[in-house]
Amino acid sequence: MQMPELPEVETVKRTLEKKIKGLTITDVEIDMPKIIRDTTPEDFKKAVTGIKILRLARRGKYLLIYLSGENVLVIHLRMTGRLVYTEASEPVPRHTHLIFHLSDGYQLRFNDVRQFGRVILATNKTLSHIKGFKDLGPEPLEKDFTRDFLRRELKRKRTRIKPLLLDQTFIAGLGNIYVDETLHRARIHPERLACNLSPREIANLYHSICEVLREGIDNRGTSMRDYVDGDGRTGNFQEFLRVYNREGEKCPRCGATIDRIKVGGRSSYYCPVCQKE
Repeated sequence: MQMPELPEVETVKRTLEKKIKGLTITDVEIDMPKIIRDTTPEDFKKAVTGIKILRLARRGKYLLIYLSGENVLVIHLRMTGRLVYTEASEPVPRHTHLIFHLSDGYQLRFNDVRQFGRVILATNKTLSHIKGFKDLGPEPLEKDFTRDFLRRELKRKRTRIKPLLLDQTFIAGLGNIYVDETLHRARIHPERLACNLSPREIANLYHSICEVLREGIDNRGTSMRDYVDGDGRTGNFQEFLRVYNREGEKCPRCGATIDRIKVGGRSSYYCPVCQKE
């Protein structure tokens, strides 16, 4: 099961921002109250109805919709969540739990088969108190994420590199797909201890993280199963994956057979020749 990672959420943000920025939420339908967190459905509807959408942002795997006034919608798609802008006349798919009616006559629909996603009504002041959100590490494509930062932090960590990169408090936005792809490009085995990486390996890791994420965004994310962008379109990056979900296939770099192991309870795809233990 694929959880949307940084490139997917960034793509949703970019596609939706073109459509909904500046519009007003005219009504809200809530068919699954548990999707709404930290407030009652009644208070949620009252707080956002008649309110203008100012801008969209992303933090890690969270999508942020800033509204006029102080309110911010904090949306986590989790495993199967979809947020799609569509014509009101389009049939409503099964598992659509939340519908925002917009002033242009269109709708923004939150669909989630497994019902793990959530929508939190916050304010600019309370964003820093949201569980999970408040402890996020640096954004890997922002200026505060540097090679020196990565080198300094890795030297402090006596843990395996794969689980560490998945830790959202260490770096925000990376998930299983992009970590496996990053480690393959950097030629680092997923079970290597972070503190034992050489300066050259750390430099390769830094550049690989940035490169893989940018390529993922350029290709509008990875669609293995559930993910679609804000227009309802699938991404393309699955066509360029080098190791993830390619067990038994040939490594595009050396031709060896790609293997899969469990690291920290997660499937990890790697090349045993390029990524020596």
